[in-house]
Amino acid sequence: MLLGLFIATLIIIADQLTKYWVYTHLLGDANYITYGSYFNVVKAWNTGVSFSMFNDGGMTGRILLVVVALAIVGLLTYWLKNEKDKYLSLSYSLIIGGAIGNVIDRVRFGAVFDFLDFHINNNHWPAFNLADSFICIGAVIIIIHSLFIEKRNLGESDEK
Repeated sequence: MLLGLFIATLIIIADQLTKYWVYTHLLGDANYITYGSYFNVVKAWNTGVSFSMFNDGGMTGRILLVVVALAIVGLLTYWLKNEKDKYLSLSYSLIIGGAIGNVIDRVRFGAVFDFLDFHINNNHWPAFNLADSFICIGAVIIIIHSLFIEKRNLGESDEK
């Protein structure tokens, strides 16, 4: 569990440092910087959840999103404490760190700062940040584990 919390802490620090550096140093007064034909660094504030869904919730929505995120972090921390599988422990740590990184933004600024903008021509993927990336990686590990590793382990126990 301590290793998982250490990983989550590193993710929180990396997330907050990258957001600070991009906002204050890289972008400065600019609203975006274009890097090639498929990637921009942008200033985007997300008051909603993933991909800016539920953006118009106001203060009530902001508080609700913080409470829900912290409840999920609490549940994942409980699972992390009891988890024996190293892949699931890692996935919980990634999600915990990313979720707390975004909660910090929501509490400090009322919105999450997103800055990575990938696109093809005028078709843009919603902007995201490092915390979002770690949350997605953690979720993918859980999915892969449940589809392939867990089933393989169940098959091995059936054969015994």
